[in-house]
Amino acid sequence: MSRRKIDPLRPLTDDEVALLGKIGRAQAGPAARFARAAILLAVARGDGYQQAARSVGRRSGVAVSRLVARFNAEGLAALDPRHGGGRPRRYDDEAAERILREARRTPTPKADGTAAWSLTTLRRALRSAPDGLPAVSTYTIWRVLHQAGCSHQRSRTWCPTGTVLRVRKDGPVVVTDPDASSKKS
Repeated sequence: MSRRKIDPLRPLTDDEVALLGKIGRAQAGPAARFARAAILLAVARGDGYQQAARSVGRRSGVAVSRLVARFNAEGLAALDPRHGGGRPRRYDDEAAERILREARRTPTPKADGTAAWSLTTLRRALRSAPDGLPAVSTYTIWRVLHQAGCSHQRSRTWCPTGTVLRVRKDGPVVVTDPDASSKKS
């Protein structure tokens, strides 16, 4: 006979059951999210924690009890992985916005020492600005720019993917690729 559960799974709503089932059948996405959804559905069916863990190839009933307690407290957010170790993130969304603001600004050759941004010149500008980020790395800048949909173009400048500045007889024109989002994935 198993021990009494300290924090049993609360009754699931119909929407939660439908969403957990959809996540459990998904063909793409994080494997941990799929496994957590399947574990919660197994516990909701009445399986024990150990049996629910083994149904998705896991061993620990204790981990299932922690997942159930977290699901009771947070809801469907408990399916998403949290920070998995390593150094904590130094810069938040406000800092990422500051990096994007600086990258969108046209550099002045006299003040910034360049006519086009590179990761190094962006880093130098961000570190020296009074409201800047004194220890930002080029990797952090690169990661923020890629998450925002920017890429390093042939001209070595960072610009939004799918748009390009073309020089025509009448002057410069911004050309947008309508299939840019489908090409990214």
